Amino acid sequence: MIALSVVLPALNEADSLAAMVRRIATVLDGLGITGEIIVVDDGSTDGTAAVAAALPVTLICHPSNRGYGAALRTGFDAAQGQRIFFTDADQQFDLAELAGLLKAAEQADIAVGYRQVRRDPLYRRLNAAAWGGLVGRLFSLPVRDINCAFKVFRREVVEQISLRSTGAFINTELLARAQAAGFTVAEIPVGHYARATGQATGARPAVILQAFRELIALREEVRPRSRGSDRRAAPH
Repeated sequence: MIALSVVLPALNEADSLAAMVRRIATVLDGLGITGEIIVVDDGSTDGTAAVAAALPVTLICHPSNRGYGAALRTGFDAAQGQRIFFTDADQQFDLAELAGLLKAAEQADIAVGYRQVRRDPLYRRLNAAAWGGLVGRLFSLPVRDINCAFKVFRREVVEQISLRSTGAFINTELLARAQAAGFTVAEIPVGHYARATGQATGARPAVILQAFRELIALREEVRPRSRGSDRRAAPH
C-alpha cells in the first residue's frame, strides 16, 4: 500500500528537477513513508522529460502545454497513495516541512501551507494578495495563502469532487469544492525561497485571464458555506 503520492507538475524545470526528486526521496525515506513520485511534464521544451526519464519517478508527459491545473489533475488521476501531496518542481519550498504538513493532516482532510514570508517579486506578491482577497471572500475560504503549492489531502477528496480547472485556478477550485463537500482544512506556516532556476508563468496575462474565466464558472456552481457551518480544523 502506497502511503503518499507526490505529484510534481513541471514546465521547463530541467535545471531543478533532479535535485528536487532526490530531496523528496530523502525526506520520504527519513520519515519512513512508502511513497511514489509522479512527474507530469506539461509540454516542456527544455529537456525536462529526458531528465525525469532518468529518475526513479513515474513520468507522464503532455505532448503540449495544457496548463498548471491540467498537469495537477493528470497527476492526481495517476496517484495511488492514501494521501496526495503536491508542490512545484522549482525548489521554492523546504521539503523537510512535509513532516509538519502530514502531522496537520492527521487532524483534517486537507492540510495546506501558508508562506510566512513570500520570496517573490513585489508585483507577484501584490497580485497574489489581491487574488487571495477576492476568492477568499467569494468562496469564504478559511486559508491565508490559497495558491501556496504545498498541500496534502486524503485521496477521497479528489475521488469525491470533480476538478475541471486547467490553469492556476486549480488551487481555489480544489479548496472551494472540498469545502462545499464538507471536507476539513488545517494550515501550517512554511518557509519560502526565491526561485533559482526556470521562469515563473503564473503572472502571464493569458494565465490570469483563464483564472478569471474559471472563477466565474465555479462561482455559478459553488456557493460558499455559511460562517456557522465552517468546518475548518484548528490551526497548527
